[in-house]
Amino acid sequence: MRHSLSFALLSFALFGGIAAWRAQQPLTLTQQVFTDRVVIPAPLLVALHGGDRFLAADLETMRLAATGMDDRGTDLGYLVRAQREVARLNACHEDNYYLANGLLTWGGAVEEGNEVLRAAVECRFWDEFPPFFYGINLAFFQHNNEEAARVLEIGAERSSQNIAAMRKLAVMLRAEQFADERLALDYLIQQRDSAADPKLRDMLDKRVIRLQGLIDLREAQRRYEDEHGPLMSLEQLVEQHLIDSLPADPLRLGYELRDGRIELKKLKIAGLEEQP
Repeated sequence: MRHSLSFALLSFALFGGIAAWRAQQPLTLTQQVFTDRVVIPAPLLVALHGGDRFLAADLETMRLAATGMDDRGTDLGYLVRAQREVARLNACHEDNYYLANGLLTWGGAVEEGNEVLRAAVECRFWDEFPPFFYGINLAFFQHNNEEAARVLEIGAERSSQNIAAMRKLAVMLRAEQFADERLALDYLIQQRDSAADPKLRDMLDKRVIRLQGLIDLREAQRRYEDEHGPLMSLEQLVEQHLIDSLPADPLRLGYELRDGRIELKKLKIAGLEEQP
């Protein structure tokens, strides 16, 4: 009992000292919508939870799920930093890779969300879903069909019920016959409908609306280019009355024409773009 009390007092003093130190540091302003939130490094989280990294990962995931989303949307900068630390604590954490996929990858922070998924693919060697999520993301966001097919085959090897479906998808990807946005929409709707938390379901619903807007734009682009040649700007779709107006993105990131293809705009997070 005495040792437990001493450890608790030491942990509290350590946390208080770090908080006091942070308060004395000069404030650096960045062009972000949200005020920076404190993310405790993984080694300190382990110390604060008595050396139990799994308990630390559980509690930190609960905290980031509760504080990373509010009425204004999702604080992606905070979630990126927090979920990286949880992955360092326990790359196998199921809730963490699920949140990273639904909120980061599909919210504009593609590589940051995929980083958590890659760790889960390696750690959860029995689980088919991290390879499935990661494979879909590789195909849809990064157009790396060969790597996506390889990862999906890993998922097929782990699956007891979806072996044929994943292998068929891998073959389609290698044959470049994958209508990526339609399958991606079905997949994202499934994630939304299976989410138990209302706040998470609302966040995923915004991503469904965003992806539906992309599908509508790409369909309008195909019709435009059949008659007029290469599309030079999104506004031409409105000018030619192929759509009434550009779709409203509920995440307020929008869409862009990149290398002749309409894409979802990616989020640029201050201080993270240069990291590997």
